[in-house]
Amino acid sequence: MKKFLFAAMMLLLSLSGYAKQENVEIQGSVGRLKAVIQVPELKAEQKVPMVIICHGFGGHKDAGLLKMISDDLEAKGIASIRFDFNGHGESEGDFQNMTVLNEIGDAKKVYEYVKGLSYVGDIALCGHSQGGVVAVMTAGELGADKVKALALLAPAAVLRDDALKGQLMGKYYDAGNIPEYVEIYGGRKVGREYIRIAQELPIYETAREYQGATIILHGKADRVVPYTYATRFNEVIRYSHVKYYDKVDHIFMGCEKTISEEVTRFFEKEL
Repeated sequence: MKKFLFAAMMLLLSLSGYAKQENVEIQGSVGRLKAVIQVPELKAEQKVPMVIICHGFGGHKDAGLLKMISDDLEAKGIASIRFDFNGHGESEGDFQNMTVLNEIGDAKKVYEYVKGLSYVGDIALCGHSQGGVVAVMTAGELGADKVKALALLAPAAVLRDDALKGQLMGKYYDAGNIPEYVEIYGGRKVGREYIRIAQELPIYETAREYQGATIILHGKADRVVPYTYATRFNEVIRYSHVKYYDKVDHIFMGCEKTISEEVTRFFEKEL
């Protein structure tokens, strides 16, 4: 009787459609990654677009803006996955061992995971700050045939210039003789390998390889990543459009809903 009721319930769900939020674990580049998938109402055998959302340096998957984007996408029939990079949030790994390259490795592992889901159609990337650098470099490496569209929110290409200057989150060091680590806010330590790799990152060269639709959003009051870096991305990514916001900072404080709606409209159009 219980089996019959369960089968009947599943049949009703498949006929009526359903939306879901699911916590999953994915093997990343250096450990298990914690992720949240949000899926809009689906009908049997229906496929929907999927947006992979990448948080910034020191951030996490449940940041307000990122959750807002997931909710707005779901309301428009688009699935999303938010995840913690290695050494961040609930994911495995040591923050001191995190680098942009192993974060790109994480993003590719997440891409492969969602690509294998039966209900996923086109896949896109969205990234904030360092997550924007990861997203654009991942898109450049995978190509527009695999990454349908790209949204960059205050993309932090400044990280390469800062590494070459010997500065990180207000701390200074000898860029030619990188210490074992640089201690930043909250006692967190950024390892030598992060800085060494950052100094050599081909950010714009890789971004240039991406030939898909791209939107770049940046606040003109951003003191962490000057908006001129968004201008540069707009110059090198062929099919990109940039939009600036006056009196808006790096985390889009007070402007989150506007940014979320802009991102959602873009993906609704391109996916």
